[in-house]
Amino acid sequence: MREDIEKGVVMVQTVIDKVAEFLVTYSFDVLGALLVLFVGHKVSQWASRMLMRMLERKKFDQTLGRFAAGMVKGLILGFAIIVALGKFGITIAPIVAAIGALAFGSTFALQGTLSNFGAGVSLLIFRPFVVGNTITVVGVSGVVESVTLSCTVLSNEDGEKITIPNKHIVGEVLTNSYENKIVESVVGISYGDDPERAIAAILRALNESADVVKTPSPQVGIQAFGESSVSIGLRYWVPTRRHFQVSYATNLAIWKAIKAAGVTIPFPQREVRMLS
Repeated sequence: MREDIEKGVVMVQTVIDKVAEFLVTYSFDVLGALLVLFVGHKVSQWASRMLMRMLERKKFDQTLGRFAAGMVKGLILGFAIIVALGKFGITIAPIVAAIGALAFGSTFALQGTLSNFGAGVSLLIFRPFVVGNTITVVGVSGVVESVTLSCTVLSNEDGEKITIPNKHIVGEVLTNSYENKIVESVVGISYGDDPERAIAAILRALNESADVVKTPSPQVGIQAFGESSVSIGLRYWVPTRRHFQVSYATNLAIWKAIKAAGVTIPFPQREVRMLS
């Protein structure tokens, strides 16, 4: 029993001696490392806040501003950790090599995500569109609801949410019509009617509609000469979120205006000659 107690005392004394030796040898290094980490943490927070405030004053995009502030904070903290490790004589070369190998392998698995991320940064920097604009890209159209680093969210007149990965936007042909969307249509009138009267009636119907955008003004004119009718082309702008609603109501107003003007919308006709 006494021997066990003596062995325990010796073990405790050995641990105390080792701790004391470590503190004597590395106390200044430990204090220095802790000080470096503390200062690095405070400096990273200060730099992140200052950058965020500066970007807010410049009315910079909030998403990109937070990303930039986070990157600055991470870089300063990373540098502080490297300096702290150096206080103990720990070389970071093997760590850097391991991180590089891991990053190289992960790029193949995350290349889609990373490409969306890079495209999102490009959209936020160059800003080809902003929230509230109407865009058409990769065969879809809608009003921009939000732009994140990974995707862009649109909404249409039916209330549907359309999520487009950013990599499918950058590098594609993109149409931005801002708050409105164009309506293009054709009305056929008889060759026996006065086209100027038809054009005036259509313009009157468009100008009397409170929902048709007046700037830019509607355009109406002879578009083509068909087999059975003269094609009157018309172009006008309507609010994107009411595109179909307004265009359908406008079509009815145009039909009534043409009828009131005494202009005929002819049936398709074809002349057949019988040769003996």
